[in-house]
Amino acid sequence: MAAVETKNLTCTFGDFIAVDKLTINIMPGSIYGFLGPNGSGKSTTIKMLCGLLRPSSGSGTILGLDIQKDAKKIKAKIGYMSQKFSLYDDLKVWENLSFYAGMYSLTGKHKQNRIKEMLAMADLTDREDELTANLSGGWKQRLALGCSIIHKPSILFLDEPTGGVDPKSRRMFWDIIYDLAMSGTTVMVTTHFMDEAEHCDRIGFIYEGKLIADDTPASLKQQLPGVLLEIAAADPIGYMEKIKQQTSSFLDVYPYGSHVHILVRPEQVASFSGLNPQQILPSLEDVFVYYVKSERAVGL
Repeated sequence: MAAVETKNLTCTFGDFIAVDKLTINIMPGSIYGFLGPNGSGKSTTIKMLCGLLRPSSGSGTILGLDIQKDAKKIKAKIGYMSQKFSLYDDLKVWENLSFYAGMYSLTGKHKQNRIKEMLAMADLTDREDELTANLSGGWKQRLALGCSIIHKPSILFLDEPTGGVDPKSRRMFWDIIYDLAMSGTTVMVTTHFMDEAEHCDRIGFIYEGKLIADDTPASLKQQLPGVLLEIAAADPIGYMEKIKQQTSSFLDVYPYGSHVHILVRPEQVASFSGLNPQQILPSLEDVFVYYVKSERAVGL
């Protein structure tokens, strides 16, 4: 049985379709990356699955429980960390943990043990008496994670948990996520960082409310058609426009950092030899660009 399952899950606000007939299956103990640009429907989906927002149509289950009929039961079995920091700045670190432990009905020695375990996990043992307001962004995120898993949820929903934190804190945060998944916790995480998505067991790309791809990172890369070429350029946008003016012998071309990426059919590779390109393996960002452009073309 899937830990999370949706079928044609839809959420509308008036005439605006925030999530459009979303169908996904997330296996127990896996990390599912939910990727898309801001406003694509990621947070809305998470809120529906957590029982914070009622779907307009479609269905969904969490651990076999209906997200509409069994919302109260579901909330006791899941952990949720929102996109924005949602703890109390005027409480000390341990007080925030104690508050959330009480919300999940933890009491006595078990409660105290879990607070100590979460302090150790977040490396906050020496800061337990510090005001939460004084913590840096990375420390706050780890504290928020500790609060969301203090009751040992079976499923953890993380809504862009590493937004606004430094790279070192992001790596440490993901180490914790891996440990949770290894211990059997199912994790659904929304992000727009493609490098984070590389480490997910499965990825769903969502764009303008629609699921446009859903597979493992390796399979998604293999599905990219043609051959990907990379050319270094001082002015990637200008160089891309120059290529467009000179030839149409490519599937796609776009700037990529300080380079230009050109997607071509195998028989078109030779025509770009004069530009000294390097043939490279696609990244998830390349795959996402391809799927988004394909979706836009269908909508035209």
